[in-house]
Amino acid sequence: MRMAALVVCVCGAPTSSLLAQGLGGATDIPQRVSAPGKEDLAPAPAKVDVKPLARDEEIRTRLQSVLDATGWFKDPQVRVEEGVVFLEGRSATDELKKWAGDLARHTQDVVAVANRMEVPAPSIWDFGPAWSGLLVLWRDFIRSLPYFAFGLFILALSVGAGMVATRGARAFFHRRVQANLLRNVIARSVGVLVFFIGTYVVLRVSGLTQLALTVVGGTGLIGLAVGIAFRDITENFLASIFLSMQRPFETGDLVEVAGVTGYVQQLNVRTTIMMTLDGNLVQIPNATVYKSNLRNFTTNANRREDFVVGIGYDDSINEAQEVARKVLADHPAVLNDPEPSVLADSFGRATINLRIYFWLNGREYSWLKVRSSVIRLVKLAFQKHGISMPDEAREVVFPQGIPFTIPSGKSDETHVVGPVNRIPAPPRREELAAPSTKAEGGLASEAGVIKDQARQVQPLNDGENLLKVPSGTTPAGEKEKNQGDNGSVPGK
Repeated sequence: MRMAALVVCVCGAPTSSLLAQGLGGATDIPQRVSAPGKEDLAPAPAKVDVKPLARDEEIRTRLQSVLDATGWFKDPQVRVEEGVVFLEGRSATDELKKWAGDLARHTQDVVAVANRMEVPAPSIWDFGPAWSGLLVLWRDFIRSLPYFAFGLFILALSVGAGMVATRGARAFFHRRVQANLLRNVIARSVGVLVFFIGTYVVLRVSGLTQLALTVVGGTGLIGLAVGIAFRDITENFLASIFLSMQRPFETGDLVEVAGVTGYVQQLNVRTTIMMTLDGNLVQIPNATVYKSNLRNFTTNANRREDFVVGIGYDDSINEAQEVARKVLADHPAVLNDPEPSVLADSFGRATINLRIYFWLNGREYSWLKVRSSVIRLVKLAFQKHGISMPDEAREVVFPQGIPFTIPSGKSDETHVVGPVNRIPAPPRREELAAPSTKAEGGLASEAGVIKDQARQVQPLNDGENLLKVPSGTTPAGEKEKNQGDNGSVPGK
């Protein structure tokens, strides 16, 4: 019965465990010492019994039966002389050879062990280890199939839950967040968070806890690395969020930014697209738009314009101001509220400069045409009232009684002169007092021309527009209420 129990223990336990413990259960295994003849000799025992209880034949019989019962050795032979055990035969591996030596050494009344078992060298054509490795991989694959199927199910469920969460977040923030881009970013972030939670669950169930923590922790690092590598793209993306939140302009507004004046076509995650007054599409990076000075000419319909006109020193400033003011008051395109003004601006070389200010409705009238009409009518009124407009580049007018010296060859002569008498030239017949001439083409806004040009622009992707498009707008962003050309650079 003891022998049967011993054999079951040897055959059922793993080889590594048997090697570590031996058959007798001891854990203190001494180092082997190589001896001549390929023998493994253990160090001399610390104690040798003078009158052993077990005889050599009993030791040999017991060891021989155990080695035969395992079936791990080929032709195992055991010989015992005076407590010294000699082992012979063939062992498949060095580990089995060591196990046989440990077995004999831990047997009762064994003094020493001479392990002469041979371990044949493996053949280069032996594919047994490779086949064993493939079998291990196959068994691992079969065992992982349930985890794989469960992981696919969880991933599919997390993708679906992420899509539902994205739509739910977009619907939830539809009225709470006005910016389209910010609303989309929040909704997609919620969906991505749900997906990452599902991925984390799959990795934890599969036993890849460390990998799950690495994925969760590496997400922030990846975001930081991408932000550094694509700094300009990230900067434009953030600028688009701020622009969609602050809304300094809408689709169809006439704005000036970074030296470009035009109608806003579209605001996407990268650029702001504008159509200039020349009919060209211009894309400006959102970061430039956000950091530059921006002028929106559409927010207020009324616009103030001004120009300078010079009168002679001998003319009455009060009369000239009244004449110009009368022209502004009678002009159909000039607003009375705010009222126009004519102010003395500066002293010139030959003129007193007057600066004329007036307001107009930029949605109804073209500021270029109205300015041209007012300049023409003021010049005509000054001619009718005998108000001179000298040319500073050709003459200098001195007040009366100012002496000046004319150098000559013999002596210098001093003269006293007064102002030059000018007789105003009568207005020509073709200079009409009408508010608009054929050359000016009327005073109406040029929005219609811009609108016709906008229809020829290649259509843009409306799905990428982060701004609200008012109803009735054209592809170029012209507003239904016929916005005027009230946004060209003043003085241009």
